[in-house]
Amino acid sequence: MGELIRTDSDSTDFRKLVTLLDHDLQFRDGDEHAFFAQFNKLDKIRHVVVAYQDGKPVGCGAFKAYTTSIAEIKRMFVHELYRGQGIAMRILHELEKWALESGYTTCILETGIRQPEAIGLYQKCGYNIIPNFGQYAGVESSVCMHKKIKVISAAH
Repeated sequence: MGELIRTDSDSTDFRKLVTLLDHDLQFRDGDEHAFFAQFNKLDKIRHVVVAYQDGKPVGCGAFKAYTTSIAEIKRMFVHELYRGQGIAMRILHELEKWALESGYTTCILETGIRQPEAIGLYQKCGYNIIPNFGQYAGVESSVCMHKKIKVISAAH
């Protein structure tokens, strides 16, 4: 099933995965890539999750403060050879759990219309499409989403 490790943006494995993510996004976004890239700096991201399978880093995600109660999910990626195994969902759930532990009540994120598999994942995980926030307002190729996060009780 693999292992999830909490770390920060100084992680070499995280940075290698983000390089692959940026190549993928550059291909998908084409001429718009430079616009989006400016919002994806790694400086001082303190909440990073890296997924490992057989000791190899295969996926990642992060969050940073958007407000005192809202965490913004960033840099979600799973290596193409490991997609379809539930790794992204596990990373996202771990990020939500960590955000909740850190005092956040809501997660928001931005993805692109050229990433239908990401939109599907987020919707499957309970995220709803909202009007584009912040720097993404008015950007037709952006899809912004949010989810209230809460403690999942062991007793149903």
